[in-house]
Amino acid sequence: MRRRHDLEVPGPLGRRPRRLRALWRRTLLPASVLVGLLLSRALDLTVALALLILLAPLLAARALIARVRTGRILTRERLVGRFRVPFEQLRFAGEAPGAGLAVLFNILRGDMAIAGPRPLPEAEAQQLEVAAAVRFTVRPGLFSPYRLRRRTGIAHEPEAVVDRDYAYAQSARGDAGLVVRALIGEVLGGGEAPTPPRLEIFGVSIVNTTMPEAVDWIAARAAPGETASRPALVAFVNPDCLNIAYVDADYRRILLAADCVLPDGIGIHLGCRMLGVALVANVNGTDLFPRLCERAAEDGLGLFLLGARPGIAAAAAAAMQARYPRLRIAGVEHGYFDPANEAAVIARINASGAAILLVAFGAPRQEKWLARHRDRLAPPVRLGVGGLFDFYSGRIARAPLWMREIGLEWVWRLLQEPGRMWRRYVIGNPLFLYRVWRQARGGAQR
Repeated sequence: MRRRHDLEVPGPLGRRPRRLRALWRRTLLPASVLVGLLLSRALDLTVALALLILLAPLLAARALIARVRTGRILTRERLVGRFRVPFEQLRFAGEAPGAGLAVLFNILRGDMAIAGPRPLPEAEAQQLEVAAAVRFTVRPGLFSPYRLRRRTGIAHEPEAVVDRDYAYAQSARGDAGLVVRALIGEVLGGGEAPTPPRLEIFGVSIVNTTMPEAVDWIAARAAPGETASRPALVAFVNPDCLNIAYVDADYRRILLAADCVLPDGIGIHLGCRMLGVALVANVNGTDLFPRLCERAAEDGLGLFLLGARPGIAAAAAAAMQARYPRLRIAGVEHGYFDPANEAAVIARINASGAAILLVAFGAPRQEKWLARHRDRLAPPVRLGVGGLFDFYSGRIARAPLWMREIGLEWVWRLLQEPGRMWRRYVIGNPLFLYRVWRQARGGAQR
């Protein structure tokens, strides 16, 4: 028996299936899946009808304004819906392109759903790869999973991949959760704001970039024959790091001299909103690591993993090599070595031929160690990566995706290690936002 989403998707001009009975015959839907479809549609109808009733005065006023200003009430945009069937998305005349209140009528008609992939223009739908066509087995939605991740800065996977995963896992319960998370994400995301190439927080310059661009930059600096005349230091900063830099002059100087400082965490996102700018992406080390390993495997770049408890770096390395068999781990070393053996550790790193050195001592110790041994280390690119190895070794579980989508990964970390993390989050996060508020008002930036 085939799964619901294994069905063949009609072509660009495919006709709408003949109601539920035809859909049942064509896809051999099991009863549980059919119930899920009915529940999802019931949710759409209930929400759309409720909003139409509650917002009736606003809808009438909006229609009147459109009529007076433009001479008509509605405009239509031709988009591609479920099974690649074209439909006309409604919006009040004079509104900017995109979903508005009038889209509730599309949901009522069945053209769209409350939750689902973004409806695509016909030209964009035609260019979509065949492997991503499964997105057309579900209705396009007002709230899309990709938009949610983009609003909170974690849209690191292509939209087609996110839509595909949504289509395979779609359910009424999942849609309800997506809507709730999307509403929270809209609040966290705020309105449109400029995205300067660099962000200044407490005087520290942070690169405002995407995850692919960050990986490209690191790979280019590590590539044989293209290495810059001096080694590159990459640092990740979260609110706790910037709080430390606010009072630790040595750490602050290291960040100011670093070749690339990348933003990590929802706190940086909120701080940017307070400063009137927007973060392009949450380019944290935990999400960057597997992408860097994939790129290193493709380019033949060796990695050396230094830090964490005995066995943790080795376990993280083994996990990445299992995922990317061509990845070359030049060496691993735990972070609990005797200071008397430091020279031997450095010699081992240099002899490994690694192009990228990842140091997991925790901030600011890792950055200070890298700065102190800058001229003794051979790898052209060095990164301070905090507790990254703990996640990929399996010692500490990563927060569920739904928590990361709404910026609550810090809550997960606090619940896991309250004794170690409470000061960082309970005291540190509000302190960071207060200091950003002072900066926004023209206060001292240190």
